Amino acid sequence: MVKLLRETGVPIIYFGTDSATLLPAMKETGADVIGLDWRIPLDEGWSRLDHAIAVQGNLDPVLLFTEWNELKSRAQNILEKAAGRPGHIFNLGHGILPETPVEHVKDLARFVQEYSATSGSRSIPSASRKPKNGTRSS
Repeated sequence: MVKLLRETGVPIIYFGTDSATLLPAMKETGADVIGLDWRIPLDEGWSRLDHAIAVQGNLDPVLLFTEWNELKSRAQNILEKAAGRPGHIFNLGHGILPETPVEHVKDLARFVQEYSATSGSRSIPSASRKPKNGTRSS
């Protein structure tokens, strides 16, 4: 299937839930990116792929319902495990749930963007502070 899809010229992302044991086989398919769910630490999953392929993931989507400090901490942990390597696409480790608070998604996206922009420096992204709307604490 991946061979046929390659003919379209569109990048191919291969994702499966609870598939940590299948990561080496998933890499062999020739997909451009392997999606990692939240059940495997990012650094461990990427290591199983020999850091030879881009990865996408892997925040548990349920965390978007938690308090900001917990959500930020978990997102930061994933970003730290990516260690600034090229080829990491920050994403959820599965789909977003319909009831997910939109403001939490916006705050997370802002944090990831600012963290990524400052990851080479010691500055703290402004999204790590209380969001402007004041609805969540840091």
